[in-house]
Amino acid sequence: MGYVTRVAFCLGGMTALAGALPAHAADPIKIGCSSSMTGDVAVNGKQVMIGFELWRDDINAKGGLLGRQVQLDCYDDQSNPSLIPSIFTKLIEVDKVDLMIGPYATNMAVPAIPILMQHNMTTVAVTALAANSQFHYPGYFVMLSSGPDPRHAFSEGFFSIAAAMNPKPKTLALAGADAEFAKNSIDGARDNAKKVGIDIVYDKAYPPNTTDFVSVMHAIEATHPDILYNAGYNPDTVGMVQAAHETGLKTQLFGGTMIGLASTAGRLQLGKLTNGILYTDAFSLGFNFPGLQDVLKRYQERAAKEGTDPIGYSYIPFAYGAMQILGDAVKGVGSLDNQKIAQYIHAHEFNTIAGPISFTPDGEWTENRMVVVQFQNIDKGTLDEFKSPKHVVTLWPAKYKDGTLMAPYEAAK
Repeated sequence: MGYVTRVAFCLGGMTALAGALPAHAADPIKIGCSSSMTGDVAVNGKQVMIGFELWRDDINAKGGLLGRQVQLDCYDDQSNPSLIPSIFTKLIEVDKVDLMIGPYATNMAVPAIPILMQHNMTTVAVTALAANSQFHYPGYFVMLSSGPDPRHAFSEGFFSIAAAMNPKPKTLALAGADAEFAKNSIDGARDNAKKVGIDIVYDKAYPPNTTDFVSVMHAIEATHPDILYNAGYNPDTVGMVQAAHETGLKTQLFGGTMIGLASTAGRLQLGKLTNGILYTDAFSLGFNFPGLQDVLKRYQERAAKEGTDPIGYSYIPFAYGAMQILGDAVKGVGSLDNQKIAQYIHAHEFNTIAGPISFTPDGEWTENRMVVVQFQNIDKGTLDEFKSPKHVVTLWPAKYKDGTLMAPYEAAK
């Protein structure tokens, strides 16, 4: 089995984490990628990288792809979208990778797509929201449960729950980071709110580097909304939740696409402060697709040694599943022709540890499989509590529902 060559990439300075790759009868197939190993979303990016590596180890143990071992050629994008064009250009033009995988996250996927288009390369990104909606590039695919209408899918369940309340909330505050993912999410929430007849009384973005969320919360509270919907990444999730408690936020509902709650580390950091929050999740504790538990078990063994997320269900199924799709397409085509690989992916359904998946022309899933959960009765904020469906209660859709809504927010918290 070949060893991976991992590279941490920095503009102005590179740190190489290189391992020797034993010689084989045929050169290894090189799969290029970037993942956020440092920076604001590293807590998630590190999981994505391990998911890629677990698949690489599994496929190499089975003889590789097309009779050749697989090598990952990956760079740290530092959670910084501005580094993506240089990284992807280097991977394709200098490193001469055969295939691409990733990147992770909307903010990184959007600047990657023009580079992929220029070189006719195919990729399967990981949890990027509507990144291809402006390009419509047929070589882009994404592992995300949001289905054919991703902008609206992320908040569809949230506003379905709100519309079913008695009395129904009348007013809404929208607050999100001024970044690609959050803007896409807020755009969808704005439309979904109007669809169910909820008026918007606050609708403002804050800079991604915001640290004073108490002032943001005071501005929101001044409009007296019945609902607060927030969209952002790890630091602002923590900041918004802490500010809600510090200011004594009084709303019927509080939540949204708060990516800081996607990681166990984020949940453990907030502990009891998560109580009452509604969170749109891409994967459910109740899912049990073929092969999923084995991969999660092996991931969790690594996580204990490497200090990454101890559960991993939010990202490992998607990262490993992305590799499964790419690998199965290579086998199906019988070559490394990227355009033929893209055509094959569009034409087939794939069985992955994240479930059966097929794709729309823009590379989104054909089925919306998002869930809305609420954190309830978190007492000590322990790992066991966050692993329990009794405390991470699925409220939507109906076929996965295993509890009832606790409202208003100030009572549920």
